[in-house]
Amino acid sequence: MVDVAGAAELVGHESDAELLAVRLAHAQRLGNMGWTEWNLCTGETIWSDQVYAIFGRDPDRGPIPLPELPRHVEPRDARAIDRLVWDALRGVEPVQAEFRIRRGGELRDLRMVLEPLTAPGGHTGLHGVIQDITGRRRAERMMSESRRQLLEARERAAEERHVMLALREAILPAPTGCLDLPDTAVAVRYVPAEKTANLGGDWFEAACAPDGRVMLAIGDVSGHGLPAIARMAQLRHALVGLSMTGEPPDRLLGWLNELVLHQLRDTTATAVIGHLDPRTRMFTWGQAGHLAPILVRDGVATRLRQPRGVLLGATSGRAYEPAATPLRAGDVLLLFTDGLVERRTRDIDVGLDLLLAAARDLPCGDLDAGLDRLVAAIGGPNPEDDACVLGVGILGGC
Repeated sequence: MVDVAGAAELVGHESDAELLAVRLAHAQRLGNMGWTEWNLCTGETIWSDQVYAIFGRDPDRGPIPLPELPRHVEPRDARAIDRLVWDALRGVEPVQAEFRIRRGGELRDLRMVLEPLTAPGGHTGLHGVIQDITGRRRAERMMSESRRQLLEARERAAEERHVMLALREAILPAPTGCLDLPDTAVAVRYVPAEKTANLGGDWFEAACAPDGRVMLAIGDVSGHGLPAIARMAQLRHALVGLSMTGEPPDRLLGWLNELVLHQLRDTTATAVIGHLDPRTRMFTWGQAGHLAPILVRDGVATRLRQPRGVLLGATSGRAYEPAATPLRAGDVLLLFTDGLVERRTRDIDVGLDLLLAAARDLPCGDLDAGLDRLVAAIGGPNPEDDACVLGVGILGGC
């Protein structure tokens, strides 16, 4: 009599085994790994299908015997295979090693984990899992290279920033000669951009003229980086030389405009230039496309009326209008570049309002500390642009 139930159960077990084998093969392909066994008694070697794929070996040629495996890896990694086998035979804990092979001319990274197959009489062989980890190692090397390049870029940026700041400090020394003027206090702050690439051509000047007046100037050359700093140096040094003529600020601006047009091609610049007479407390000045100074008097901060004046380097033959602002004891005059108030995240008018509010508290007798508080109050250093602030306090009534 045929045992129908038993036959059905046998068929069911065979189906389950086939399904399990299919799933195992699929898992090996997904993980790019396979298994292998080496029988130390018979010398027989068994590979799963995925190991053949990993090694790029035709299954008809059969697996590579364990003693021959070192000859199929990179010469420098052959000893790693010997140590791995020896460690696996000495203990029961799985051991692993990485090595490289060449498959179709391409270097591949493999990892092999081995553990002994034991029997009552001792070790009978080794069981191993081999995985192709080329993609993982390649990604790690790419990440490592990216990190290395990033660190090098940061180091270069830090070095460039150091050089540019050192160059600026050499070009724009502190106006120590003006700090000892009778009845006048001068303080300056240069606030570099947070981003190295955005260090630019902001500049200032505060120098005593031969006739006793004080020349006060501030400006901004277009562009960023070393080219802008170089053009800024040319413009500022030209102004220092031209100021020795004693000519008024509007005439100096006209000469600087011609210099930019003919000697600093593809460049524009803004500037405020003025003369402060300590005896009469009269500030005569002109501007070229620049924000007007701020006057702080009796706790009220206002922008001075801006005389006519076009950008330096914009056009030729346009006159610069002179202006005169009488000052008195206790006043603070504030000259600044647009990097102080302009931000990518806010309108410039908002920045000007913040500056006017902060300037109300500027003490004419302690401008150094006052400028620090002012810069902090309006948002601190600008990530996108550098800034200069030049403060002048009229003493005698502070």
